[in-house]
Amino acid sequence: MTLSTFGAIMRFASEVIGQSEITYQSMLEKAKNPALREALQSLLNESKKNHSLMEQSRREHVTEMILEPITGLNPEEYHLDLEISNSAEDVHLFKKALMIEEREKRFFQDVSSRIPLPEVARMFRKLGQKKEKNIDHLRSLRLFPF
Repeated sequence: MTLSTFGAIMRFASEVIGQSEITYQSMLEKAKNPALREALQSLLNESKKNHSLMEQSRREHVTEMILEPITGLNPEEYHLDLEISNSAEDVHLFKKALMIEEREKRFFQDVSSRIPLPEVARMFRKLGQKKEKNIDHLRSLRLFPF
């Protein structure tokens, strides 16, 4: 299955962000380190905003959907196991947060380079840039030696 229409891409983006939101909430409940908890709360808040932005953008641009096919986006490439065990340690939560941010950054960058609607492409490009900043911020916390 590929994401070959504007509607499919927006629906998938909304699902990805919604899953991340649920995962961040679960991670926040399990995290013990105060700096990690603060970072996860920030990521959760951002996910909530991004989820609303996706839904709003999908509604606003529904009349502007381009019939031109979009190629090169396979949802399997963005699959990530988001299960968090009840006994997850902070180091595992931290690694999972990095993986989520990296996945979303890659997805947003890929979409921004393929979607033919300039304002939507710009939105995805900005979201990708924000994800890059989130990744840098998480790494700068130096909570765990890698």
